[in-house]
Amino acid sequence: MRVPFNEAKATQAASRLLRLAGGRLNYMLLIKLLYLTDREALLRWGRPVTFDEYYSMHKGPILSRVLDLITEEPEPEFQRYWDRFISAPSNWQVSLTQDPGAGQLSQAEEELIEEVFNQNKQYVDRPFELVKLLHKTLPEWDKDIPEGRRSPIPIVEILKARQKSAEEISAIHGELKSLNRIRNFVAR
Repeated sequence: MRVPFNEAKATQAASRLLRLAGGRLNYMLLIKLLYLTDREALLRWGRPVTFDEYYSMHKGPILSRVLDLITEEPEPEFQRYWDRFISAPSNWQVSLTQDPGAGQLSQAEEELIEEVFNQNKQYVDRPFELVKLLHKTLPEWDKDIPEGRRSPIPIVEILKARQKSAEEISAIHGELKSLNRIRNFVAR
């Protein structure tokens, strides 16, 4: 069960990580840190932060929409929320251009983002070392993905990787389904 992607929340989470890193990060590392944040939020609270879709790629797990926001050119007549605060990549890095605030993030989510950053800050200048570590430690990642291809990572695989019971997985699925209904109702 997927709840629609929240670009504003993803932008604010990415901005928080960029601020913690001094304003600039390798974008592959940024995506990995966001994935780890979403993964841990899902495991702790039964819901992710960004509500992005997860995929396995050759260099590990990714947040699909965030990767697209970073690497795809926006439509000329439409300015994405992301682009107002985070630069286009240059030399494989993105920068915080202005602060979007944190109004979409809860205090617990902000603390989790900081916790994930602090656990992995030694990789800021060595992003491929984090890639190697994640290849060894994330059982939901499909190691057989050819370069340039994507394969979905279902939320249930993340939950199973942490030995969540069938009852816990069902409860999380039910909560996400309810969140989706609420979002759809509010969007009308």
